[in-house]
Amino acid sequence: MTTATLLLFILASAVAIVTPGPTTLLALSNGSRHGVRAAGWGMAGAVLADLILVGAVASGLGVVLAASEVAFQLIKWVGAAYLAYLGWKMLRSDAALILPSAAPGPDRPVGLSLGLRSFMVALTNPKALLFMSAFLPQFIDPQAPLATQYAIVACVLATINILTMLVYAALGAQLVRAFQGSGLRWLNRVCGSLMIGLAGTLALYRRGAP
Repeated sequence: MTTATLLLFILASAVAIVTPGPTTLLALSNGSRHGVRAAGWGMAGAVLADLILVGAVASGLGVVLAASEVAFQLIKWVGAAYLAYLGWKMLRSDAALILPSAAPGPDRPVGLSLGLRSFMVALTNPKALLFMSAFLPQFIDPQAPLATQYAIVACVLATINILTMLVYAALGAQLVRAFQGSGLRWLNRVCGSLMIGLAGTLALYRRGAP
């Protein structure tokens, strides 16, 4: 992988990752409800899922899963159902009026719950698997050591993902401070509606769709 190829990959990945999606919406919601520090658990879960997907692509498993209609449909419907469930919970949530900075720090179980939630959302998104299976190999030089190149790709994706979700989490925390208690309810409703919308989009998604 040349320097020019790496820079192109960074630019293309940044554009794709910055666009609002399930994991960034979760980071926004986590930041508003629990604060940026607690939202870090969710970021870790999402990044771990992305690293697993990169590993699947590097090992060739991504191509196998992408070619399997049964696996594709299973992952798609599990992912859509989970997104809809999370969106419904956000809509039904009775938003607390305590700002994250004033609330007690999250305990370990809460943090692990946020991490697992983001991990499941990222891992059960077949569009992400198909995207990586088609996207990553374009920047890989088959004549150079593959393990090193995929390791670089994984580090780049992890870094951009963390920075992006950090921005979303900080934005969520700032919006709540700006709008006080009503801000949290507003964010819950917006994020919940968007999550349900993404669930519907995922359910209607077809292989080969743009």
